[in-house]
Formats: sequence, C-alpha cells, structure tokens
Amino acid sequence: MTTTAPAPAAPAVAHRAVRRPPSLLRLTEVELRKLADTRAGYWLLIVIGLLAAAIVTVQLFVLDDELQNFTDFFVPSLLPVGLLLPVLGILSITAEWSQRAALTTFTLVPRRHRVILAKLAAIVLAALASVLVSLAVAAVATLLARATGGTGGWSFDASLLLHAAVLQVASVLMGAAFGLLLLNTPLAIVTYLLLPTLWSILGGMISALRGPARWLDTTATMEPLFGPDVTAGQWGRLAVSLLVWVVVPLAAGLVRTLRREVS
Repeated sequence: MTTTAPAPAAPAVAHRAVRRPPSLLRLTEVELRKLADTRAGYWLLIVIGLLAAAIVTVQLFVLDDELQNFTDFFVPSLLPVGLLLPVLGILSITAEWSQRAALTTFTLVPRRHRVILAKLAAIVLAALASVLVSLAVAAVATLLARATGGTGGWSFDASLLLHAAVLQVASVLMGAAFGLLLLNTPLAIVTYLLLPTLWSILGGMISALRGPARWLDTTATMEPLFGPDVTAGQWGRLAVSLLVWVVVPLAAGLVRTLRREVS
C-alpha cells in the first residue's frame, strides 16, 4: 500500500501595504484649510478683508474727487492687510504647539520639513490671495466713485502688482519666521511687533545707527514698494533687510523645529 505524502504548504507571503506619504500639494491643501479652522485664524481672515474694505470706504468720503481712482484705492488697502498678515503667519506655525497638535501632525508626517514647507506655501498663497482681495475692493470702490461723482479712473501701473505681491509675501514670511523660531504665539507676536519697531526708533534717534538702519529697517526698505518705481539700490536694501529679518530666523527656526522633542 502506497501513501502519498501531502504537498508542503506554500509559504505564506506577507503582503505589506505600501503607504505613500502625502504629497506636498496635499499637505499645502490641508494647511490652507487649517488657516481658517481655528477661531483665531478664521476671525483674523475676516478682519483682514473688513479692514481693506473699511479703508477704501473711508477714502470715498474723505478723498478729493480727482484722487478717487483705482490706484489710490488699491495702494492704501495694502497697509492694514500687511500689518495683520504676519500674525496669520505666526498662528499657522505656532498653532501646532500651542494646541498640542504637533504630536499628531508629526506622527502622520514624520518628515517635519515637509510640513513646514507646506505651511510656508499655504501662507504665501494666502498673501497672494490678499492682493487679489485688495484689487477687488479697489475695483468696487472705483465703480462707486464713478457713480457718486468721483474721477473713477482705471489707470494702473502693472509694476504695482508685483510690488504688492512682494510686500505681502515678505510680511507674512517674516511673521512665520518669528513663529518658527520661538514656537510660542504670544511671544512670537510681541517679538515681531517689538524688535523691528525698536530698531526703527533707535535708527532714528542714534546717528551712528542711521546708516545701518537704511539697510535693516524693514519699515524703510519696504516703503518704496508702495510706489511704481523701485531703484536697484532700494531692491538691494530690501534684500538685505529680508535676509536679516526673514531668512536668518527661518533657518534657525527650521533647525530648532527639526530637533525639538515633541511631547
């Protein structure tokens, strides 16, 4: 009697699911949504839009008729928006730590630099969107000016659009740089408001600092961006000031965030 030995069982093949990390585009989309998810971010976005509308509304009542044109509505609306955009940049960075969400975020995306890049991309897009809001508000104000007896002229130098984009992107990145360096919302906001202002005051009071202040005072180096003509020297001074107040804090903050223990 012959017996047939059972065939050896086939070795079990372990199927390991390959999990691809989310793309940078996907992470940026998430960070854009998170800008408005928190109560502070939501109301800050609303206040930014309302301030731009309020500025041009006041202009409709106080400006002379010949000054009620698209350019004169557009340029002043950039200032209040530029003052609040850095706060949005700070909140986008520090919210992970102040709301204790960093552990979840960096567990889902272990490569922290990708999360930071997505945050920076999101706030840059928000800054560019704010320029579009200023354009829309200025256009509505120009139509109202024409309807109420103002000049309502549509003349506009295209270079102003580039300058406005540089102004708002630089402003929001400066706020993000302080947020990334300090990782604490109140401390970052106070430091952002205090240090450049203090430097500007000292540069005006101390004669020895007036020369460096022309290169490091962002209030002075960004001022030409409100006009259509910016010289090569003014671009150079702007680049130096942004190197000091944006690039250096961003680099130091990136190193600190990559090394900080999440608890």
